[in-house]
Amino acid sequence: MRWLALFSLLCIVGCGQSEVATAPTADLPDLPPGPVGHSGSWPSWRGSHRDAISSETGLLDSWPANGPPLKWQASHLGAGNSSVAIDAGRIFTMGRPSEGCMVLALNFANGRRIWGFRVGNGEPNSTPTVDGDRVYGLGRDGALVCLGVADGKLVWSKSLEQDFGGRMMSGWGFSESPLVDGDRVLCTPGVKDALIVALDKKTGKTLWKAQAPADLGSQGTDGAAYSSIVISNGGGVKQYVQVVGRGVVSVRAADGKFLWNYNRVANGTANIPTPLVKDDYVFASTGYQAGAALLQLSKTADGVAAKEVYFLNAGKMQNHHGGMVLLGDYVYCGKGHNQGFPVCLELKTGQFAWEGGRGPGQGSAAVMEAEGNLYFRYQNGIVALIEATPKKYVLKGTFKTATTNGEGWPHPVIVDRQLFLRDQGDLLCYDIAKSGAPQSAASRDDHRN
Repeated sequence: MRWLALFSLLCIVGCGQSEVATAPTADLPDLPPGPVGHSGSWPSWRGSHRDAISSETGLLDSWPANGPPLKWQASHLGAGNSSVAIDAGRIFTMGRPSEGCMVLALNFANGRRIWGFRVGNGEPNSTPTVDGDRVYGLGRDGALVCLGVADGKLVWSKSLEQDFGGRMMSGWGFSESPLVDGDRVLCTPGVKDALIVALDKKTGKTLWKAQAPADLGSQGTDGAAYSSIVISNGGGVKQYVQVVGRGVVSVRAADGKFLWNYNRVANGTANIPTPLVKDDYVFASTGYQAGAALLQLSKTADGVAAKEVYFLNAGKMQNHHGGMVLLGDYVYCGKGHNQGFPVCLELKTGQFAWEGGRGPGQGSAAVMEAEGNLYFRYQNGIVALIEATPKKYVLKGTFKTATTNGEGWPHPVIVDRQLFLRDQGDLLCYDIAKSGAPQSAASRDDHRN
């Protein structure tokens, strides 16, 4: 990742409520939103369930030689590696146009900007989270803002650094996407007395701060990492599972009580992929020669215990970034440090069902699934369609993105049979609707786990 290779000094600014200001003049004039132009939703990082699985149907099962048609291309979003969230008739993302690091709301029909709100400086890596009439965004310097969906006006703000003493494990800035769960929004300052915090989503008031034990293991580095929180009910206890600088951690959802941690998959540079959860299991992997592991959770007298089922060293399995998808009993992802070699791994055994070799692209691959196919968005701009089956590796199509402004790290998103790919200051929208499919996309049966 460029933000993991060419780190430039951030200009840190205060982000208290009086110090976070709306944007001045935009690169392009802001436009009124117009009518709601879509029926689908992808309201957060990796979708509603944070599993990178789409419920869209009526999609192309193969692509023309030059790929699906480009429907539109929007520019002037500014640099950054944020993906997009889509809900409430708008596209939400973050970027650094001329005004600084901003949360942006875009027109679904053409990507033109509706409003922008500044949240500090630096090139952002987080994806906003939409919840009803509010959207939450996290800047690279730890500025967390709650904004009105309709107009982008500030509702409340916090600073992970100033309010909680937050710190990152390494110098590329806060990168998680906030989790909204019920009446709260959760994020990761990453320090001992505020490992994870729960805030009232309407007011920003602190509900609880998770206290970490003194020793989280020797591998990795103290601080928050580059992953995002997921919800597990493993061991019969609702909990928030996250990857921090010292590995995988879990806290009880009810009150933030620390439950368990696992240090073996931590590396000292950047722990990035969002963990996978299913029933009583958690699967986690990081790059930089760390590896991957499956954990089994069980209830104890005072909480939950995590037991290692297996550990895979980096030579066998590591996901640098780009993420993983769990379909049924199989994990699909790109394997290798800064590589996207396509693989299918059986969750319970850690054995490969298949390995696809180098694959059609180069560098890491950001992965999602829709209607029985995997979308591998490679770092060098190649997008591949791979059948999501454990039987064998089947490549069904490739194309090169219309722009390659930088490394293609932002994760793909599909809404209303359109494939959205962020490429630094550009956003590309491809039409992937199957000919003759009904106008309104219908959700298929959910097959996540």
